Amino acid sequence: MLITKTIKDTFSELSKIRQKNLKIGFVPTMGALHDGHLSLIKQAKKETDYVVVSIFVNPTQFNNYDDYVKYPRIVDTDIVKLEKSKCCDLVFIPDEKEIYPEPDNRYFDLGYLEEIMEGKYRPNHFQGVAKVVTKLFDIIQPDKAYFGKKDYQQLIIVKKIVNDFKYKIDIIACDIVRESHGLAMSSRNMRLSKTDFHNAKIIYETLQKVSQWLKNYTIEETKTLVKKNIETVNPFKVEYVEIADSETLLPIENISENKKMHCFVAVYCNDVRLIDNIEIKL
Repeated sequence: MLITKTIKDTFSELSKIRQKNLKIGFVPTMGALHDGHLSLIKQAKKETDYVVVSIFVNPTQFNNYDDYVKYPRIVDTDIVKLEKSKCCDLVFIPDEKEIYPEPDNRYFDLGYLEEIMEGKYRPNHFQGVAKVVTKLFDIIQPDKAYFGKKDYQQLIIVKKIVNDFKYKIDIIACDIVRESHGLAMSSRNMRLSKTDFHNAKIIYETLQKVSQWLKNYTIEETKTLVKKNIETVNPFKVEYVEIADSETLLPIENISENKKMHCFVAVYCNDVRLIDNIEIKL
């Protein structure tokens, strides 16, 4: 496994791979790797010839500076995990100056997608995602890029960016990987106390009830039930609950058995913010 830290070295190495007509798979991460990340990397290895993983805690996508400072940084451990996986061929670990040698003042027209759910509660978050994703795509120039469905809204936005900028990249959506008790795997889980980590199972347990609740209650009543059920466990506080179209992410007003829907939640456990979602099956 090769480790690069500069755009020049990364681009040079990948140019050799392209000359061999090998397919490049790409998994962008912010490090603190867990089994969710590794599942993306393993899928990339199955579907492409050469797998690139990036580790970069992107400052422009944090609307909360405290969250950025506290984000786990364990690069040495990440490298060991990547080597053990035997699925990563190159890991790109740039510093902030390498990605942003000067302020990136680009603006991306993401439409309503950055005004709902995560966009509403994390102003400019998706502008930061768009900035770093386009930079990484330009450096890596992958054939396929892999993103997890836990960050579902991010996945939809990345697909929009690829379409708008006409990138010739297939975006592969990968299923959420969960802890044994159901909590969606996230690097932020490391910041939970042992008790809070255990109790966080309430999030997925609640989401699993949504499809059944919708058979007996209205959408608004169901959303209220989700909030109340999660908040029966301290110190969990729901920031938002939304039931939305799986493709457009627009809120659903009327239940239709012909429409694909997801339920999305964002939950605070003290200062740790957790997100999750589930497909609704009526």
